[in-house]
Amino acid sequence: MSEDRPTDNAAVPETGDDAAAPATDAAPKTAGQAEPAGPRRLPMLLIIAAVLFGLDLLTKCLAVALIDPGESVPIIGDFARFTLVRNPGAAFSMATGMTWLLTLIAAAVVIGVIRIGRTLRSLWWAIGLGMVLGGALGNLVDRIFRYPGPLQGHVVDFVAVGWWPVFNVADSAIVCGAILLVALTVFGFEPDGTRSGRKHTSEETA
Repeated sequence: MSEDRPTDNAAVPETGDDAAAPATDAAPKTAGQAEPAGPRRLPMLLIIAAVLFGLDLLTKCLAVALIDPGESVPIIGDFARFTLVRNPGAAFSMATGMTWLLTLIAAAVVIGVIRIGRTLRSLWWAIGLGMVLGGALGNLVDRIFRYPGPLQGHVVDFVAVGWWPVFNVADSAIVCGAILLVALTVFGFEPDGTRSGRKHTSEETA
């Protein structure tokens, strides 16, 4: 009688982790690789900027057409009024002797905001940067196309409130947008839609 012996080609069942793990072609995620926090917000930024720019342009045209220089039109007694002023300086009549430099700064702000907006994913950052962009464009157009000439144009201001210097819609948009951006930075909200405090916590517990 011959003994039955297992042949060399007999399949031997595998045991251990190698047998239990299913084959997969997916590569493991790199440690620390963050997923996008939301959709890109550049369209929202541009819409906000366009609306504010249009509103600023419209109100300036109405102010020039309806208000005589030096005339004061009361809104709320003497506290709030319309007063037409040609401003060669920055927002709220600051730096009146540096019109050409302010024009270049405004142009740089416009370019910088658009570049940042290309990768923006935070809605609140889009709102803040849109306000800054719309205001910067509004005053930049005045400096390029209004009297006395390119890079030297005077900005049209027409709103006077209390002791505050005369301003316009663009000035308000720039200041409010800047305040919002500072607040977002202080509280840790990042332009990519994440929040710095939460990101640090998740990295420490990982």
